[in-house]
Parts: sequence; C-alpha cells; structure tokens
Amino acid sequence: MSIIFNKIEASYTNNLPFVAYRKPNSDQISAFLMQDTDVYFTSDFSEEGFVFAPFNDKEKAILFPKEKAIFIKEMLANNIFFENKTNEDNVIADKEAHFKLVEKSLQKIYKEDFKKVVISRKETVELQQFTMMHTFKKMLHNYANAFVYCWFHPKVGLWFGATPETLLYIDKNKFTTMSLAGTQVYKGENNVVWGAKELEEQQLVTDFIANQLKTITSNLNIDKTETVKAGNLLHLKTKVTGNLLPDSNLKDLIRSLHPTPAVCGLPREITKAFIIKNENYSRSFYTGFLGELNQSKTKTALFVNLRCMSVKDNKASIYVGGGITKDSEPEKEWLETVSKSKTMSRIL
Repeated sequence: MSIIFNKIEASYTNNLPFVAYRKPNSDQISAFLMQDTDVYFTSDFSEEGFVFAPFNDKEKAILFPKEKAIFIKEMLANNIFFENKTNEDNVIADKEAHFKLVEKSLQKIYKEDFKKVVISRKETVELQQFTMMHTFKKMLHNYANAFVYCWFHPKVGLWFGATPETLLYIDKNKFTTMSLAGTQVYKGENNVVWGAKELEEQQLVTDFIANQLKTITSNLNIDKTETVKAGNLLHLKTKVTGNLLPDSNLKDLIRSLHPTPAVCGLPREITKAFIIKNENYSRSFYTGFLGELNQSKTKTALFVNLRCMSVKDNKASIYVGGGITKDSEPEKEWLETVSKSKTMSRIL
C-alpha cells in the first residue's frame, strides 16, 4: 500500500481533517493532512492551502492552511482495479417534486424573470458496505479525466467528487477558466449533434463569463466550443484565457466567476435566491468550488464541485442538477439528472 494512502487512512481513523485529490489526466495524487480539528476559513483567498467553498457565496469558505497541515504527494500506481456494480434499488429520489420545480422554473422563464436557472436535487443511497478508502480508489480508477477528491473534517463531514469542470487555473497574472454546459449521454461517439436548448445554455454561460471578466482582465480569448466526455456523459466546453489586471486580485476573479450560470442561472442574484428558496434542501458544498490556493505563492487550481456526494450515518447523499431554459422539458431534465447521478452511484 502506498505511503499516501496509509496516511489518509490514519487521518480518517484518528478523526483528523484531510483532503486527498488527483487533478484531471494526472498520475500524481496529493494530500493536505491537518494536525488539529479546528475549522479555519479563508478571509480573502490570499492564503496558501486548500479551499472548500459552498454554493452560496455569502457563506464562508473552509481553508486547510498549508502552515497547519502536512502536504504530501506521490505517483499513483496503475494497478487499482475494481468491478463496478450499481445498486440502484437503494436509491431514494422524488421524481414528482423535481417535475414541479422544473415547471415552476419554466413559468419564471416564460415571464422573463430570468433566462436560465439551474435546479438540483439530492438522492439518498442506503449503504450496505462502505469504506472511505475503497470508495476513493474506485473513483480514481474510473474517472481519469476528472478532478477526483476525498475531503473530510469531523466537524463538517465527508465528501467525495469527480468533477469535470474547472473554475479557475491561475499562475501569477495568467488565468484559464471554462464554460461547461449542455449534457447528453455518451453512446460511444464524441462527434454528436447538439440541440438548440444545449447550445443556448452553453452560450449563456460563455457570454456571462466574458462580460464578468472584461473589467478586471486583459487579452481575453474565447476558444472554439468543443464536445468533451465526462464519465458516461458528454458536455459542451469553451475555454477562456486572459491576464488579470495589475489592480485586480484572485478574490475579484473568484467573485466574478462564482457561481456561474452553469450552476446557478441568469441573472445571478435573482436565480440564486430562487434556488435557495425553492430547492427545499441545502446544496452546502455542491456547486461550490474546491482546490489548491496559492501553491508556491503563485499557482491556484480551483474546480466546481459537481458529480459529488456526502456520506453520513451509512447514507450517501448524491447531488445532481441541470440547467433549465425556455426549451426545457421536465421528463428530459429528470433523465439528465438520473444520468448524472450514475457518476457517483456506480461507485457505491
């Protein structure tokens, strides 16, 4: 067994906070191992460490400060293999409630209160046999092109994720972000036709990002939109790059981007209020963001917390959602969330 897995297991057994993660398409696993159980928060994203931020940007983001942690990394072995068995009989989901929320969202869109809103739900899975390490290793094996993580704090909870979406890469003043929207099931072919609903949804996110960044950045470049695979799904992705202006900082950049219309909606504040009021559960860290903050003082790598779950009392809560526009149909939106939930449910 690797040194890093041994240390992660020891932290979990001893009820000490930690995060272990692997970046997309990387063969290196990293971990922050905290030495106390205090809950630390970032004040302005200037600290060095690992940040775990909730969907609601008015709430505090948890920080594992580098000076309070042991940071380790090692190469990941190729011989992690698991058979995938999905136990969907134990999934508890409310289809009718999701239909009603889609319809309520569409009414708001028809009235032109907003252009798009992302609504989500939580599935509960009863766990018969669960171990933290086994689950994390299965995710590492199955989702090579995702940001895969296991995050634990005894006062907060246990979270896992395999997210396809980058919120932000930044090195000194150069940054990269992306808009990721539109979903269809992968059927063995990446060269697919996208419908008007998905193309519009993607363009709304791209336009929002470009508009938000124009006052704090220079040399903004928007790449051609492409189709990318994430687990069993395909998405539309547009890469955006540029330079941060001298009088702007990382906090300005994060607040400009988060939450994007890919996880919230347009206009942002109106749709965020609608989500908080109508989803009938707390997203917590789902659709928030997480990642390395100011590594070596200059490098930050943050990812949107999608395809994730929290585990407590032998139950897993799987969080899934989708963007609603004027062309949305309740049945299709429901099926999209079912497809997204399989990223986590097949691991269980």
